Amino acid sequence: MDINEAIQTRKSIRGYRPTTVPKEILQEILEIATRAPSGMNTQPWEITVVAGEVLDKIRQENIQRFDSGEVPHPEVFRKPYTGKYRERQIAIAVQLFQLMDIAREDREKRNDWTKRGFRFFDAPAAIIISVDDILDDTVQFDIGALAQTIALAALQYGLGTCIQRQGIMYPDIVREYTGISEHKRISICITIGYPDWDFPANKVFSEREQIEKTVAWHGI
Repeated sequence: MDINEAIQTRKSIRGYRPTTVPKEILQEILEIATRAPSGMNTQPWEITVVAGEVLDKIRQENIQRFDSGEVPHPEVFRKPYTGKYRERQIAIAVQLFQLMDIAREDREKRNDWTKRGFRFFDAPAAIIISVDDILDDTVQFDIGALAQTIALAALQYGLGTCIQRQGIMYPDIVREYTGISEHKRISICITIGYPDWDFPANKVFSEREQIEKTVAWHGI
Protein backbone atom coordinates (compact mmCIF):
# COMPACT_ATOMS: atom_id res chain seq x y z
CA MET A 1 0.00 0.00 0.00
CA ASP A 2 1.53 3.33 -1.02
CA ILE A 3 1.28 6.42 1.15
CA ASN A 4 -1.42 8.13 -0.94
CA GLU A 5 -3.64 5.06 -0.82
CA ALA A 6 -3.12 4.74 2.92
CA ILE A 7 -4.13 8.36 3.55
CA GLN A 8 -7.20 8.07 1.32
CA THR A 9 -8.44 4.74 2.68
CA ARG A 10 -7.74 5.14 6.40
CA LYS A 11 -10.93 5.36 8.43
CA SER A 12 -11.96 5.16 12.07
CA ILE A 13 -12.69 1.54 12.99
CA ARG A 14 -15.32 1.06 15.70
CA GLY A 15 -15.79 -2.71 15.49
CA TYR A 16 -12.98 -5.28 15.79
CA ARG A 17 -12.46 -9.01 15.57
CA PRO A 18 -11.34 -10.52 18.90
CA THR A 19 -8.04 -11.72 17.38
CA THR A 20 -5.03 -10.72 19.49
CA VAL A 21 -2.52 -8.40 17.84
CA PRO A 22 1.00 -9.82 18.37
CA LYS A 23 3.30 -7.65 20.46
CA GLU A 24 5.95 -7.89 17.73
CA ILE A 25 3.62 -6.22 15.23
CA LEU A 26 2.66 -3.46 17.65
CA GLN A 27 6.34 -2.85 18.34
CA GLU A 28 7.14 -2.62 14.63
CA ILE A 29 4.31 -0.10 14.13
CA LEU A 30 5.57 2.04 17.00
CA GLU A 31 9.18 1.89 15.78
CA ILE A 32 7.96 3.21 12.42
CA ALA A 33 5.51 5.74 13.85
CA THR A 34 7.95 7.35 16.26
CA ARG A 35 9.69 8.73 13.19
CA ALA A 36 6.81 11.23 13.17
CA PRO A 37 7.91 14.89 13.26
CA SER A 38 7.94 16.91 16.45
CA GLY A 39 8.94 20.50 17.22
CA MET A 40 12.76 20.69 17.34
CA ASN A 41 12.79 16.89 17.66
CA THR A 42 11.51 17.10 21.24
CA GLN A 43 9.57 13.80 20.84
CA PRO A 44 7.24 14.77 23.72
CA TRP A 45 5.21 11.56 23.61
CA GLU A 46 5.21 8.74 26.13
CA ILE A 47 3.45 5.61 24.91
CA THR A 48 1.62 2.97 26.94
CA VAL A 49 0.20 -0.10 25.21
CA VAL A 50 -2.60 -1.98 26.98
CA ALA A 51 -4.26 -5.29 26.11
CA GLY A 52 -5.60 -8.44 27.70
CA GLU A 53 -6.62 -8.38 31.34
CA VAL A 54 -5.34 -4.84 31.93
CA LEU A 55 -7.45 -3.41 29.12
CA ASP A 56 -10.48 -5.41 30.24
CA LYS A 57 -10.21 -3.98 33.78
CA ILE A 58 -10.01 -0.43 32.45
CA ARG A 59 -13.07 -1.08 30.27
CA GLN A 60 -15.06 -2.51 33.17
CA GLU A 61 -14.30 0.37 35.50
CA ASN A 62 -15.00 2.95 32.79
CA ILE A 63 -18.48 1.48 32.37
CA GLN A 64 -19.06 1.35 36.12
CA ARG A 65 -18.15 5.03 36.44
CA PHE A 66 -20.30 5.98 33.46
CA ASP A 67 -23.29 3.99 34.75
CA SER A 68 -22.91 5.62 38.16
CA GLY A 69 -23.36 9.04 36.55
CA GLU A 70 -19.84 10.28 37.23
CA VAL A 71 -18.98 13.07 34.80
CA PRO A 72 -15.90 12.22 32.68
CA HIS A 73 -12.87 14.43 33.29
CA PRO A 74 -10.34 14.14 30.44
CA GLU A 75 -6.99 15.83 30.96
CA VAL A 76 -6.93 17.49 27.54
CA PHE A 77 -9.90 19.85 27.38
CA ARG A 78 -11.85 20.48 24.18
CA LYS A 79 -14.44 23.21 23.84
CA PRO A 80 -17.86 22.21 22.48
CA TYR A 81 -18.08 22.59 18.71
CA THR A 82 -20.26 25.30 17.19
CA GLY A 83 -21.16 26.51 13.70
CA LYS A 84 -19.88 24.53 10.72
CA TYR A 85 -17.75 22.35 13.01
CA ARG A 86 -20.84 21.26 14.92
CA GLU A 87 -22.64 20.63 11.63
CA ARG A 88 -19.85 18.27 10.50
CA GLN A 89 -19.92 16.53 13.87
CA ILE A 90 -23.67 15.99 13.59
CA ALA A 91 -23.40 14.75 10.00
CA ILE A 92 -21.01 11.93 10.92
CA ALA A 93 -23.12 11.03 13.97
CA VAL A 94 -26.26 10.80 11.83
CA GLN A 95 -24.49 8.50 9.39
CA LEU A 96 -23.18 6.29 12.21
CA PHE A 97 -26.58 6.05 13.90
CA GLN A 98 -28.29 5.18 10.62
CA LEU A 99 -25.79 2.40 9.97
CA MET A 100 -26.21 1.13 13.53
CA ASP A 101 -30.02 1.42 13.36
CA ILE A 102 -30.13 3.77 16.33
CA ALA A 103 -33.18 6.01 16.25
CA ARG A 104 -32.84 9.54 17.61
CA GLU A 105 -35.42 8.86 20.33
CA ASP A 106 -33.97 5.44 21.31
CA ARG A 107 -32.12 6.44 24.46
CA GLU A 108 -31.17 2.87 25.34
CA LYS A 109 -29.38 2.23 22.05
CA ARG A 110 -27.74 5.67 22.15
CA ASN A 111 -26.50 4.90 25.65
CA ASP A 112 -25.15 1.52 24.53
CA TRP A 113 -23.32 3.22 21.67
CA THR A 114 -21.72 5.68 24.08
CA LYS A 115 -20.54 2.78 26.22
CA ARG A 116 -18.74 1.27 23.23
CA GLY A 117 -16.41 4.25 23.25
CA PHE A 118 -15.69 3.78 26.95
CA ARG A 119 -14.92 0.14 26.14
CA PHE A 120 -12.36 1.20 23.51
CA PHE A 121 -14.80 -0.14 20.89
CA ASP A 122 -13.96 -3.64 22.18
CA ALA A 123 -10.58 -3.52 20.44
CA PRO A 124 -8.00 -6.13 21.49
CA ALA A 125 -5.41 -3.43 22.22
CA ALA A 126 -5.10 0.29 22.79
CA ILE A 127 -2.21 2.74 22.57
CA ILE A 128 -2.32 5.53 25.15
CA ILE A 129 -0.22 8.64 24.56
CA SER A 130 0.82 10.88 27.45
CA VAL A 131 2.94 14.01 27.74
CA ASP A 132 4.93 15.47 30.60
CA ASP A 133 2.91 18.07 32.49
CA ILE A 134 5.78 20.59 32.20
CA LEU A 135 4.89 20.88 28.51
CA ASP A 136 2.19 23.22 27.21
CA ASP A 137 -0.67 22.49 24.82
CA THR A 138 1.41 23.20 21.70
CA VAL A 139 2.72 19.63 21.94
CA GLN A 140 -0.72 18.44 20.85
CA PHE A 141 0.45 19.09 17.27
CA ASP A 142 3.26 16.59 17.82
CA ILE A 143 0.87 14.10 19.43
CA GLY A 144 -1.46 14.44 16.43
CA ALA A 145 1.41 13.75 14.04
CA LEU A 146 2.32 10.61 15.99
CA ALA A 147 -1.29 9.39 16.17
CA GLN A 148 -1.82 9.82 12.42
CA THR A 149 1.44 8.03 11.67
CA ILE A 150 0.42 5.10 13.90
CA ALA A 151 -2.93 4.92 12.09
CA LEU A 152 -1.25 4.87 8.67
CA ALA A 153 1.49 2.40 9.62
CA ALA A 154 -1.12 0.01 11.04
CA LEU A 155 -2.74 -0.39 7.60
CA GLN A 156 0.35 -2.18 6.26
CA TYR A 157 -0.34 -4.96 8.79
CA GLY A 158 -4.04 -5.27 8.00
CA LEU A 159 -4.96 -3.43 11.19
CA GLY A 160 -7.52 -0.70 11.80
CA THR A 161 -7.47 2.09 14.35
CA CYS A 162 -9.62 4.76 15.92
CA ILE A 163 -8.08 7.85 17.48
CA GLN A 164 -10.37 8.63 20.42
CA ARG A 165 -10.68 10.05 23.95
CA GLN A 166 -13.53 8.15 25.59
CA GLY A 167 -11.34 5.32 26.84
CA ILE A 168 -9.18 7.77 28.82
CA MET A 169 -11.91 10.09 30.12
CA TYR A 170 -11.50 8.67 33.62
CA PRO A 171 -7.70 9.08 33.77
CA ASP A 172 -7.37 7.85 37.37
CA ILE A 173 -8.62 4.44 36.19
CA VAL A 174 -5.96 4.34 33.48
CA ARG A 175 -3.29 5.29 36.01
CA GLU A 176 -4.42 2.61 38.45
CA TYR A 177 -3.77 -0.17 35.94
CA THR A 178 -0.83 1.24 33.98
CA GLY A 179 1.21 3.19 36.53
CA ILE A 180 1.28 6.34 34.36
CA SER A 181 2.64 9.08 36.60
CA GLU A 182 0.51 11.88 38.02
CA HIS A 183 3.07 14.18 36.40
CA LYS A 184 2.04 13.01 32.94
CA ARG A 185 -1.00 14.36 31.08
CA ILE A 186 -2.94 11.56 29.42
CA SER A 187 -3.56 13.06 26.01
CA ILE A 188 -5.21 10.62 23.59
CA CYS A 189 -5.65 6.93 22.90
CA ILE A 190 -5.79 4.83 19.76
CA THR A 191 -7.73 1.59 19.57
CA ILE A 192 -6.07 -0.97 17.32
CA GLY A 193 -6.96 -4.39 16.00
CA TYR A 194 -8.19 -6.38 13.02
CA PRO A 195 -11.35 -4.74 11.64
CA ASP A 196 -14.67 -6.57 11.67
CA TRP A 197 -15.87 -5.46 8.25
CA ASP A 198 -19.35 -6.84 8.94
CA PHE A 199 -19.79 -4.35 11.79
CA PRO A 200 -22.14 -1.66 10.41
CA ALA A 201 -20.29 1.38 11.75
CA ASN A 202 -17.17 0.37 9.84
CA LYS A 203 -19.00 1.18 6.62
CA VAL A 204 -19.14 4.88 7.47
CA PHE A 205 -17.66 7.26 4.92
CA SER A 206 -16.66 10.66 6.26
CA GLU A 207 -16.93 13.46 3.73
CA ARG A 208 -14.27 16.15 3.27
CA GLU A 209 -14.76 19.75 2.19
CA GLN A 210 -13.57 20.63 -1.31
CA ILE A 211 -10.19 22.34 -1.10
CA GLU A 212 -11.71 25.37 -2.83
CA LYS A 213 -13.44 26.04 0.50
CA THR A 214 -10.42 25.53 2.73
CA VAL A 215 -7.36 26.59 0.73
CA ALA A 216 -6.25 30.10 -0.21
CA TRP A 217 -3.58 30.62 -2.89
CA HIS A 218 -1.30 33.66 -3.09
CA GLY A 219 1.49 34.23 -5.58
CA ILE A 220 0.90 30.92 -7.35
